[in-house]
Amino acid sequence: MTDLARRSRRRWLRMATLGGASLVVANAVSEEVDWLREVTRFQGNRSGQPSLRPLLKTSDGKPIDSLAAWLPERERLQKAWLEFLGPMPTNRPPVDLEILSEETLPGCTRQLVRYTGEPGQRVEGYLIRPGGRGPHPGVVVLHSTTADTIKQPAGLAGPPEKHLGLLLARRGMVTFSPRCFLWEGGTDLPRAVKRFHQRHPKTLGMHKMLYDAQRGVDVLASLDDVDSRRLGATGHSLGAKETLYLAALDDRIKAAVASEGGVGLGATNWDAPWYLGDAIHQPGFPRDHHELLALVAPRALLIVGGEKGRGAADGDRSWPYVEAALPVYALYGKPARIGLYNHRQGHALPPEAVRRLTQWLEVYLDPSNTT
Repeated sequence: MTDLARRSRRRWLRMATLGGASLVVANAVSEEVDWLREVTRFQGNRSGQPSLRPLLKTSDGKPIDSLAAWLPERERLQKAWLEFLGPMPTNRPPVDLEILSEETLPGCTRQLVRYTGEPGQRVEGYLIRPGGRGPHPGVVVLHSTTADTIKQPAGLAGPPEKHLGLLLARRGMVTFSPRCFLWEGGTDLPRAVKRFHQRHPKTLGMHKMLYDAQRGVDVLASLDDVDSRRLGATGHSLGAKETLYLAALDDRIKAAVASEGGVGLGATNWDAPWYLGDAIHQPGFPRDHHELLALVAPRALLIVGGEKGRGAADGDRSWPYVEAALPVYALYGKPARIGLYNHRQGHALPPEAVRRLTQWLEVYLDPSNTT
């Protein structure tokens, strides 16, 4: 690494860490982030945006005008999504952590662990625990598409802005980063999908990712130093896709941030065989992701986008999905803790995005917001 690269790295870490600290201090006694209104109002261009099915109507067209009327529809939508994704084992095995290595770092301890994912399948992940007395909030940090896999969020490889597991642990959260099944035994993604389908021929890859993320939640919930009422999730790109499904389909997640996953079904490669496959292109396909956003309500969900920067997956085109979910949040009689923050710097995690990601999780995993 050159001297210039070292200086840039140190400068980025200083901006992300100190900037995050200033935001948290400002909101230490607040129930909401002070920029919530900013991310719940559309500020972009509406041209060419999708038309989405109204969420507050039943399947037979009857209006939904109360929380009591919404809850059965919520249950129906959740069931419909799980049926579309296909079956996975319903009885997840007990957590059986095997510590492979451990190192003490400034402000935290990092452990490489192995545990059972699916029955009979061993998975590795990085568990990072902050210093100080617990219990702490716990956050599943899901890595992006990279051969570095779990080393990325653990702070062992890749750019510093992607070291989210390490950064959040130094902010007082226990973080766990499991390896995505696509990198089981190597970097041949289609081969990993083929092996999975040999075990589960009627199941989509996205359900495998959801299941593995839920096992990550199981790991955190099993720890004595984690408050199981204060669990969150975050990820960038691939990790954001997993975060979206985890937050929607696992009510244990109380706060989540999905960065540049592409909320719209046409935004990125949701049709890849390791996600949802070609079914989403079939005429009359009845599902779309605004339903997942509605399933998160009333819990806290922030979508981070970089449109119109290079390679962006989220931004102005993601707003209709957030907007469609807002009336569902309103039924709960609380401020709508859902929003879109567009940094307009492409498929990236700039310092301001990391600061907001961190603050969102700190505020909405605070005990005052999760009891």
